[in-house]
Amino acid sequence: MSIACSFCFTVLLFFLLLPHVSTLLLICVTFFMCLLGIGVGMLVREYGKLSNLDKFYFSFPGEVLMRMLKLIILPLIISSMITGVAALDSSVSGKIGLRAVIYYFCTTVIAVILGIVLVVTIKPGVPQSANEIDRVGSTPEVSTVDAMLDLIRNMFPENLVQACFQQYKTKREKVEATTVMDKNSSTFTEEPVTTATTAEASENKTQEYKIVGMHSDGINVLGLIVFCLVFGMVIGKMGEKGQVLVDFFNALNEATMRIVQIIMWYMPIGIVFLIAGKIIEVEDWEIFRKLGLYMATVLSGLAIHSTIILPLIYLIIVRKNPFRFAMGMAQALLTALMISSSSATLPVTFRCAEEKNFIDKRITRFVLPVGATINMDGTALYEAVAAVFIAQLNDLELDIGQIVTISVTATAASIGAAGVPQAGLVTMVIVLSAVGLPAEDVTLIIAVDWLLDRFRTMVNVLGDAFGTGIVEKLSKKELEQMDVTSEVNIVNPFALETTVLDNDETETKKSYVNGGFAVDKSDTISFTQTSQF
Repeated sequence: MSIACSFCFTVLLFFLLLPHVSTLLLICVTFFMCLLGIGVGMLVREYGKLSNLDKFYFSFPGEVLMRMLKLIILPLIISSMITGVAALDSSVSGKIGLRAVIYYFCTTVIAVILGIVLVVTIKPGVPQSANEIDRVGSTPEVSTVDAMLDLIRNMFPENLVQACFQQYKTKREKVEATTVMDKNSSTFTEEPVTTATTAEASENKTQEYKIVGMHSDGINVLGLIVFCLVFGMVIGKMGEKGQVLVDFFNALNEATMRIVQIIMWYMPIGIVFLIAGKIIEVEDWEIFRKLGLYMATVLSGLAIHSTIILPLIYLIIVRKNPFRFAMGMAQALLTALMISSSSATLPVTFRCAEEKNFIDKRITRFVLPVGATINMDGTALYEAVAAVFIAQLNDLELDIGQIVTISVTATAASIGAAGVPQAGLVTMVIVLSAVGLPAEDVTLIIAVDWLLDRFRTMVNVLGDAFGTGIVEKLSKKELEQMDVTSEVNIVNPFALETTVLDNDETETKKSYVNGGFAVDKSDTISFTQTSQF
């Protein structure tokens, strides 16, 4: 064990001494560390005989990596969204947003259909029954209507500071009938509280509930995105007055990305203990044999979606090699595979998309944060397969209407799934409830969810990345027009060009661009060239 730790820190020291090491080498070492983590986890599990406390301490370096990545999510989302929207004209940002949402919706629907076709064809739940599989964990208490309303509520947080670390959530509580003394007689009568009513017909009483609002830990990413979207549009319209804020958030974004580069050097070390710690925590490996066909169905669907469908869409629209694009995202995909959180992977996704695939920053800053929140292709496919699998375990035949219901619900629920580990289990209950399947059967698949969660997160991140390339291609004309307008506003006859000379050395020009004044300190255009207007 000490030899493995010494080797890990030696590799880290090597990277620190060679700051200009190639990205390919960093990816190779990260992949090697993944394999090393699996090996170390197997060895420690077999010969270590660690207690629960020892397992907790063993996973500490991996926990540090997760905390580093989560730390950077908030400043990255805020700075990237505000600067991305502020740099775009309102009409252009609307078109880009619409294209991104259409792409996300289409790929999610395709993923759901693919999952249903595979699970109906392979029938992984037919050879066995629900009683043969051990249940693990507990069933989350979720109401479909309340979950959807909470999604809308979280889009408009009542406290912006609180949205940085908590999400709003409603919970149903049963209303108990109260026993009250009747003043006119000595008998007791049961009367419900004011929030409840009872139905006395046929001696049946209807159970009443009251809605209680509460907050759960976790960044309200959706609410922050909505606020940053509006805030970015406003300061973009303010022109010169809002330029101070734009410069501030640009500097914040640049500083955040530099911190991400520092975190990347620690990532190989953290990944080793993250993976090894997870392997050590697994108590029953027999469950993988029982659910092997189900896992194979999910993984085959994810593989088809990520290696055939998404690259084909990219190839048709962009007309470039999709696999070369995917190789540029290798670091982000490996990170998603190891930490199983699309939001925590977002800093690495930004870095790969902008520095390796050279996607326009105006696109990545606008599209990626939204994609990490609502684009869940892998999660939608997984939920569709799991719902039909649970129906097969219970010997229930699903008709066309129920399959369509699963498709629609899985698509909608995946959008509401937060970009955090195992959020799909909560939305899974929504899908099961929509078609009348027992919600408690979600405990049948919890034991293997931690592994499948990693692969579907990787597909989610890949879908986000391809989306940036596709939206950039479709928005190329608008982006080029903005570039021309920002350089010289010749088309607008009301453009204001002034030249101020200070001791014949300083020249400052102001152009009315995109609703505001932009200062151009370059001297590429002389006063005589623009004075004709």
